[in-house]
Amino acid sequence: MAIVTRFAPSPTGYLHLGHAASALIAWRRAREAGGRFLLRIEDLDPARCRPEFAAAIEADLAWLGLDWDGEVRVQSAHLPAYRAVLDTLSARGLLYPCFCTRADIQREIAGSASAPHAPDGSAVYPGICRDLSPAERGRRIGAGERFALRLDMTRARAAVAGSLTYVEDEAPVVCAPERFGDVVLARKDAPASYHLCVTHDDAVQRVTLVTRGEDLKPSTDVHRLLQALMGWPAPRYAHHRLLTDDAGRRLAKRDQALTLRALRESGAAPEDLLRTVTALLA
Repeated sequence: MAIVTRFAPSPTGYLHLGHAASALIAWRRAREAGGRFLLRIEDLDPARCRPEFAAAIEADLAWLGLDWDGEVRVQSAHLPAYRAVLDTLSARGLLYPCFCTRADIQREIAGSASAPHAPDGSAVYPGICRDLSPAERGRRIGAGERFALRLDMTRARAAVAGSLTYVEDEAPVVCAPERFGDVVLARKDAPASYHLCVTHDDAVQRVTLVTRGEDLKPSTDVHRLLQALMGWPAPRYAHHRLLTDDAGRRLAKRDQALTLRALRESGAAPEDLLRTVTALLA
């Protein structure tokens, strides 16, 4: 099977050197194997995503000489597909509405003797709304209360027989998605979560190798669970280290001086930039 990789940024700002590194890794892995490199725009955060940033992503990649295959997949154009996944999980009794605000959750956690944390450092949801009766849920939804849809992790894990694993650079890794608790898969201001959309799109686009920053490695456990629940194929994974500044802080979109746009406007040559990124990753 031909290798298929992808670069999937969110258009919430201009790309920086860290993005260039991630795109370069995925592009090289595909091109060296005679495979396909895809570009996907993950634009489901309406408060932060901007069309001009999406256009700049394509311009920056073209300037670097990183070409992609086929049409660019834009997530906001596929909301019905994500809704269908949520409907499938809901019909199996694996989702429940959560009416908690962030303040509600923080108060519950603050009153707990020991609040568990997920592998990514976030506090695990304490399950406040998990056991609400159907009547109570219906009453609150009918009253117009805002709610998120959470995955009932205990039920979801029970629905998948045996252990879950994924392949990281040819080595098997055992997953423990239960450590994340009941993750959010949709909320009113985001019709589908990163976890759901990224696994759905990787399956639809037949991605065989996911290359991404090591900060996202813990989330792979949740992604493997969703793949198993939906019968989607499991790609291989290769998580790379993150580029950092001189103080050891990971590069972020707020570092305007290091955006590809600023570097291009300052007269930087793309070939020099790619050599620099390659050296930083070595």
